[in-house]
Amino acid sequence: MPSLDEFLQLSSLRHNHVCPRQVLGVRMAMLGVSLLNLPFQQSNKRLLTIVETDGCFADGIAVTTGCEFGHRTLRLVDYGKVAATFIDTRTQQAIRIAPRPCLREEAAHHADENANRWQRYLQAYQVMPDQELFVVQQVSPQFSLTKLISQAKHRVTCVHCAEEIINEREVVVNGEILCRACAGEAYYAVTGAADAETLPSLLLGDIPHRN
Repeated sequence: MPSLDEFLQLSSLRHNHVCPRQVLGVRMAMLGVSLLNLPFQQSNKRLLTIVETDGCFADGIAVTTGCEFGHRTLRLVDYGKVAATFIDTRTQQAIRIAPRPCLREEAAHHADENANRWQRYLQAYQVMPDQELFVVQQVSPQFSLTKLISQAKHRVTCVHCAEEIINEREVVVNGEILCRACAGEAYYAVTGAADAETLPSLLLGDIPHRN
Protein backbone atom coordinates (compact mmCIF):
# COMPACT_ATOMS: atom_id res chain seq x y z
CA MET A 1 0.00 0.00 0.00
CA PRO A 2 1.36 3.45 -0.84
CA SER A 3 2.05 5.66 2.16
CA LEU A 4 0.24 8.83 3.15
CA ASP A 5 3.16 10.86 1.85
CA GLU A 6 3.04 9.12 -1.53
CA PHE A 7 -0.67 9.76 -1.90
CA LEU A 8 -0.18 13.41 -0.91
CA GLN A 9 2.54 13.77 -3.53
CA LEU A 10 0.13 12.48 -6.17
CA SER A 11 -2.57 14.87 -4.99
CA SER A 12 -0.18 17.82 -4.91
CA LEU A 13 0.62 17.29 -8.60
CA ARG A 14 -2.93 18.43 -9.33
CA HIS A 15 -2.55 21.63 -7.30
CA ASN A 16 1.19 22.32 -7.08
CA HIS A 17 0.87 22.26 -3.30
CA VAL A 18 -0.59 20.25 -0.44
CA CYS A 19 -3.41 21.73 1.63
CA PRO A 20 -5.35 20.53 4.69
CA ARG A 21 -8.37 19.40 2.67
CA GLN A 22 -6.20 17.24 0.44
CA VAL A 23 -4.88 15.57 3.58
CA LEU A 24 -8.43 14.97 4.80
CA GLY A 25 -9.39 13.52 1.42
CA VAL A 26 -6.43 11.14 1.34
CA ARG A 27 -6.82 10.09 4.98
CA MET A 28 -10.57 9.62 4.57
CA ALA A 29 -10.10 7.49 1.44
CA MET A 30 -7.38 5.39 3.05
CA LEU A 31 -9.71 4.63 5.95
CA GLY A 32 -12.78 3.98 3.80
CA VAL A 33 -11.02 1.63 1.40
CA SER A 34 -9.40 -0.24 4.29
CA LEU A 35 -12.72 -0.70 6.10
CA LEU A 36 -14.25 -2.15 2.93
CA ASN A 37 -11.18 -4.36 2.46
CA LEU A 38 -10.74 -3.22 -1.13
CA PRO A 39 -7.54 -2.35 -3.02
CA PHE A 40 -6.25 1.20 -3.26
CA GLN A 41 -6.08 2.92 -6.63
CA GLN A 42 -8.64 0.48 -7.99
CA SER A 43 -8.87 -0.38 -11.65
CA ASN A 44 -11.83 -2.79 -11.72
CA LYS A 45 -14.58 -0.24 -10.92
CA ARG A 46 -15.82 -2.21 -7.92
CA LEU A 47 -15.56 0.81 -5.63
CA LEU A 48 -17.93 3.72 -6.10
CA THR A 49 -17.19 6.90 -4.17
CA ILE A 50 -19.61 9.76 -3.63
CA VAL A 51 -18.06 13.04 -2.49
CA GLU A 52 -20.14 15.79 -0.91
CA THR A 53 -18.03 18.68 -2.17
CA ASP A 54 -15.60 19.27 -5.02
CA GLY A 55 -12.18 20.91 -5.12
CA CYS A 56 -8.91 19.74 -3.60
CA PHE A 57 -10.64 17.41 -1.14
CA ALA A 58 -12.08 15.42 -4.04
CA ASP A 59 -8.64 15.16 -5.65
CA GLY A 60 -7.26 13.62 -2.46
CA ILE A 61 -10.07 11.07 -2.62
CA ALA A 62 -9.45 10.36 -6.32
CA VAL A 63 -5.71 9.70 -6.19
CA THR A 64 -6.12 7.34 -3.25
CA THR A 65 -9.11 5.32 -4.43
CA GLY A 66 -8.52 5.41 -8.18
CA CYS A 67 -12.13 6.56 -8.53
CA GLU A 68 -12.50 9.21 -11.21
CA PHE A 69 -15.32 11.11 -12.90
CA GLY A 70 -14.00 9.85 -16.22
CA HIS A 71 -14.37 6.24 -15.05
CA ARG A 72 -17.85 6.95 -13.65
CA THR A 73 -16.69 5.69 -10.25
CA LEU A 74 -16.54 9.11 -8.58
CA ARG A 75 -19.77 11.04 -8.13
CA LEU A 76 -20.54 14.47 -6.67
CA VAL A 77 -23.61 15.09 -4.51
CA ASP A 78 -22.95 18.70 -3.60
CA TYR A 79 -23.87 19.16 0.06
CA GLY A 80 -20.94 21.51 0.63
CA LYS A 81 -19.49 19.04 3.14
CA VAL A 82 -16.00 17.56 3.37
CA ALA A 83 -17.44 14.06 3.52
CA ALA A 84 -17.59 10.98 1.34
CA THR A 85 -19.38 7.66 1.05
CA PHE A 86 -17.49 4.59 -0.14
CA ILE A 87 -19.60 1.82 -1.68
CA ASP A 88 -18.60 -1.73 -2.56
CA THR A 89 -20.82 -2.26 -5.59
CA ARG A 90 -20.47 -6.04 -5.33
CA THR A 91 -21.65 -6.39 -1.72
CA GLN A 92 -23.46 -2.99 -1.56
CA GLN A 93 -21.77 -2.32 1.77
CA ALA A 94 -21.44 1.45 2.20
CA ILE A 95 -19.50 3.59 4.65
CA ARG A 96 -19.82 7.36 5.05
CA ILE A 97 -16.94 9.26 6.64
CA ALA A 98 -16.96 12.88 7.80
CA PRO A 99 -14.67 15.03 9.97
CA ARG A 100 -15.43 15.21 13.69
CA PRO A 101 -17.22 18.46 14.66
CA CYS A 102 -14.38 19.65 16.92
CA LEU A 103 -11.60 18.64 14.56
CA ARG A 104 -10.09 22.11 14.16
CA GLU A 105 -9.94 22.67 17.91
CA GLU A 106 -8.32 19.28 18.48
CA ALA A 107 -5.75 19.96 15.76
CA ALA A 108 -4.04 22.49 18.03
CA HIS A 109 -2.88 19.63 20.27
CA HIS A 110 -1.09 17.87 17.40
CA ALA A 111 0.84 20.69 15.75
CA ASP A 112 3.51 23.29 16.36
CA GLU A 113 2.00 25.99 18.58
CA ASN A 114 4.01 28.62 16.70
CA ALA A 115 2.52 27.67 13.35
CA ASN A 116 -0.31 29.69 11.85
CA ARG A 117 -3.80 28.19 11.70
CA TRP A 118 -3.45 26.80 8.15
CA GLN A 119 -0.11 25.17 8.97
CA ARG A 120 -1.52 23.68 12.18
CA TYR A 121 -4.30 22.00 10.25
CA LEU A 122 -1.88 20.75 7.62
CA GLN A 123 0.44 19.27 10.24
CA ALA A 124 -2.21 17.86 12.55
CA TYR A 125 -4.36 16.16 9.94
CA GLN A 126 -1.36 14.08 8.89
CA VAL A 127 -0.65 12.68 12.36
CA MET A 128 -3.97 12.60 14.24
CA PRO A 129 -5.40 9.10 14.79
CA ASP A 130 -8.37 8.16 12.62
CA GLN A 131 -10.68 8.07 15.63
CA GLU A 132 -9.85 11.71 16.42
CA LEU A 133 -10.22 12.81 12.81
CA PHE A 134 -13.39 11.15 11.61
CA VAL A 135 -16.90 9.97 12.31
CA VAL A 136 -17.63 6.69 10.49
CA GLN A 137 -21.16 5.55 9.72
CA GLN A 138 -22.49 2.45 8.02
CA VAL A 139 -25.11 3.71 5.59
CA SER A 140 -27.61 2.41 3.06
CA PRO A 141 -27.71 4.25 -0.29
CA GLN A 142 -31.16 5.68 -1.01
CA PHE A 143 -30.91 5.02 -4.74
CA SER A 144 -30.50 2.08 -7.09
CA LEU A 145 -26.86 1.24 -7.73
CA THR A 146 -27.91 -0.53 -10.91
CA LYS A 147 -29.57 2.63 -12.24
CA LEU A 148 -26.69 4.84 -11.16
CA ILE A 149 -24.12 2.68 -12.93
CA SER A 150 -26.55 2.10 -15.84
CA GLN A 151 -25.80 0.62 -19.26
CA ALA A 152 -22.96 2.34 -21.05
CA LYS A 153 -24.33 1.67 -24.56
CA HIS A 154 -27.88 2.80 -23.83
CA ARG A 155 -28.82 5.81 -26.00
CA VAL A 156 -32.13 7.53 -26.63
CA THR A 157 -33.19 10.90 -28.06
CA CYS A 158 -35.24 13.55 -26.30
CA VAL A 159 -38.41 14.17 -28.31
CA HIS A 160 -38.39 17.89 -27.43
CA CYS A 161 -34.81 19.09 -27.95
CA ALA A 162 -33.60 16.16 -30.10
CA GLU A 163 -30.42 15.85 -28.03
CA GLU A 164 -29.02 12.41 -27.29
CA ILE A 165 -29.28 11.02 -23.75
CA ILE A 166 -26.87 8.36 -22.47
CA ASN A 167 -26.51 6.29 -19.28
CA GLU A 168 -30.30 5.86 -18.85
CA ARG A 169 -30.77 9.41 -17.62
CA GLU A 170 -33.96 10.01 -19.61
CA VAL A 171 -37.37 10.44 -18.00
CA VAL A 172 -40.76 9.49 -19.43
CA VAL A 173 -43.53 12.08 -19.16
CA ASN A 174 -46.97 11.31 -20.61
CA GLY A 175 -45.42 8.55 -22.66
CA GLU A 176 -42.70 10.80 -24.14
CA ILE A 177 -38.97 10.30 -23.67
CA LEU A 178 -37.47 13.53 -22.37
CA CYS A 179 -34.12 14.72 -21.10
CA ARG A 180 -34.18 16.07 -17.56
CA ALA A 181 -33.90 19.64 -18.81
CA CYS A 182 -36.97 19.35 -21.01
CA ALA A 183 -38.78 17.57 -18.17
CA GLY A 184 -38.42 20.68 -16.00
CA GLU A 185 -35.18 19.85 -14.15
CA ALA A 186 -32.88 22.19 -16.12
CA TYR A 187 -29.99 23.87 -14.32
CA TYR A 188 -29.93 26.55 -17.05
CA ALA A 189 -32.38 28.83 -18.81
CA VAL A 190 -32.14 29.58 -22.53
CA THR A 191 -32.01 33.37 -22.84
CA GLY A 192 -31.86 33.72 -26.59
CA ALA A 193 -30.72 32.22 -29.85
CA ALA A 194 -27.04 32.37 -30.73
CA ASP A 195 -26.02 34.31 -33.82
CA ALA A 196 -22.85 35.27 -35.66
CA GLU A 197 -22.47 38.42 -33.57
CA THR A 198 -22.32 36.54 -30.28
CA LEU A 199 -20.59 33.29 -31.18
CA PRO A 200 -17.97 32.28 -33.75
CA SER A 201 -19.62 30.90 -36.84
CA LEU A 202 -17.97 27.52 -36.33
CA LEU A 203 -20.01 27.03 -33.17
CA LEU A 204 -23.31 27.70 -34.85
CA GLY A 205 -25.60 24.90 -35.88
CA ASP A 206 -29.22 24.16 -36.37
CA ILE A 207 -30.72 23.65 -32.92
CA PRO A 208 -34.29 22.40 -33.09
CA HIS A 209 -36.78 24.01 -30.74
CA ARG A 210 -40.16 22.51 -30.05
CA ASN A 211 -42.92 23.85 -27.89
